[in-house]
Amino acid sequence: QVQLVESGGGLVQPGGSLKLSCSASGFFFEQSAMTWARQAPGKGLEGVTTIFRDGTALSADSAHGRFTISRDNAKKTVYLQLNFLAPEARARYYCATAVLPLNTCRKRADCRYWGQGTQVTVSS
Repeated sequence: QVQLVESGGGLVQPGGSLKLSCSASGFFFEQSAMTWARQAPGKGLEGVTTIFRDGTALSADSAHGRFTISRDNAKKTVYLQLNFLAPEARARYYCATAVLPLNTCRKRADCRYWGQGTQVTVSS
C-alpha cells in the first residue's frame, strides 16, 4: 500500500524558512520521481518542483531561488526546503508520485498517489 506522509509545516514570519518532509512507503521509492505541489486558498493546485531518481530537479518559475527539493533514498524521504518565504507562499503543500521515473504531478490527474498535505502559513 502506497503511503505518503508530509510533515514540517507551520507558521513562519515573512523572510523565514521551513523544511518540509515526505516519508514514503509501499513502493520502489528509489526509482520514482517525487513531486511537491501546493494549493493556496481559493486557487488551483500548482506543481512546485519534482525530483527524479538521479537527483535532478525540475521546478516551476515560482520556486527558483527560493525552494529546493532533495531526496534521501535510504530514508525513503523527499524534502522541500522553503527559504525567503513571502505571504503568497501560504498554501497546503502536498507530496505526490505516479510511482514512475519521469512523471511530474502538475495536477491531481497526473499522479495516482498524494499525501494529506502539510499547511504552511507565512504571516507576521
